[in-house]
Amino acid sequence: MAKPKTQFVCQNCGTVHSRWAGKCDGCGEWNTIVEEDPMGGIGGGPSRAPKKGRPVALTTLSGETEEAPRIHSGISELDRVTGSGFVRGSAVLVGGDPGIGKSTLLMQAAAALSRRGHRVIYVSGEEAVAQVRLRAQRLGAADTEVLLAAETNVEDILATLAEGKRPDLVIIDSIQTLWSDTADSAPGTVTQVRTGVQAMIRFAKQTGAAMVLVGHVTKEGQIAGPRVVEHMVDAVLYFEGDRGHHYRILRTVKNRFGPTDEIGVFEMSDIGLREVTNPSELFLGERNAKSPGAAVFAGMEGTRPVLVEVQALVAPTSLGTPRRAVVGWDSSRLAMILAVLEAHCGVRLGQHDVYLNVAGGYRITEPAADIAVASALVSSLAGTALPSDCVYFGEISLSGAVRPVSQTAQRLKEAEKLGFAGALLPASSAELPKSSASRWTEIEDLPDLVSRIAGSAARLAKTQEDD
Repeated sequence: MAKPKTQFVCQNCGTVHSRWAGKCDGCGEWNTIVEEDPMGGIGGGPSRAPKKGRPVALTTLSGETEEAPRIHSGISELDRVTGSGFVRGSAVLVGGDPGIGKSTLLMQAAAALSRRGHRVIYVSGEEAVAQVRLRAQRLGAADTEVLLAAETNVEDILATLAEGKRPDLVIIDSIQTLWSDTADSAPGTVTQVRTGVQAMIRFAKQTGAAMVLVGHVTKEGQIAGPRVVEHMVDAVLYFEGDRGHHYRILRTVKNRFGPTDEIGVFEMSDIGLREVTNPSELFLGERNAKSPGAAVFAGMEGTRPVLVEVQALVAPTSLGTPRRAVVGWDSSRLAMILAVLEAHCGVRLGQHDVYLNVAGGYRITEPAADIAVASALVSSLAGTALPSDCVYFGEISLSGAVRPVSQTAQRLKEAEKLGFAGALLPASSAELPKSSASRWTEIEDLPDLVSRIAGSAARLAKTQEDD
């Protein structure tokens, strides 16, 4: 009889090794490699000989299609991110930093769905039943019919879910606490997480219940556990926010049944999360219009326009190597903007420290913020404030040209709605609204932008001298 083969799997990243080693070749962590039986867990099967497969029916791409049935929560920001509600039979992974508000949001969603007549089961693997009840009382959800359980064993959870009427929504908080009898490793390891997630997904597909899984985030910003978990589920949502600010952002990273660039904005309070229907007013609430180095960026998050203030501070440095500190934007993108300003516009920043911040802790991901960042940098260096009623957007290329961006009309419409009468945008922008009272300033390249700001600073200085 052949000797059973074993494999060695890193419990941090999931890399498979042929033999045990102290250090993992995949992630570089020490003492994370554990011997496992390849016949068990994910990818494993029964010890008996496999039966002969049966042919399945083949069909064509053309034919009638049905829209995926959804469960609307009644929380508009959550429904926006998920694509108009949870899809029956789907699995959604919600990640975020500890204490950011994942459990609070899901408890409020469970209560809202229960009030609409849906059967909701909340399984907590981190808190006792009494602790979850305390949170429900604080959020005003204790009067709902949400069913609660505190369990971590996968087989026991599945047996509980199979009893009685099929649940419409199941919340597992969190996947790192699940453990299965079929895997020998400890809870939270790669094998246990994959085994538990696959079992929950299989139950969702077979019964048609929507499954929501909560996952922790590592210090690198990724969901803890193997990345294969993100590939197994149908949607991945990240709950973001700065503890120094009172708002939270729910961002879609993956969604098989909806858009992947939508965000939902919530405000944290002592009674839970409150929806923010107009995020632009929130991000511009404490704006100082007379301060140099501040530009309002008209951005897009999916189908929603968002106005946010970009702040820059350029100061002479006393260090041999100037500092470059960025909060809320890509540091590599800032380095590119600084290089283009120096190469094509003669703006020397090699002897200055540069600090860039996106107000409110918001994070910008689209390159359309290049013009707003460049305007804020030049404004801070020149010591003159930009027009307070103007918004900025456009992408800067390495040649110094300003390239147009998409959804120009939506950006201008949102700016006009919030009282901004001007906009600085690329010269070849399309989709401009025909009837508008706003003043548009179209620029073709970055030197044109710098000359406009420098000219405004010179006129201001001359006016002050005359006075």
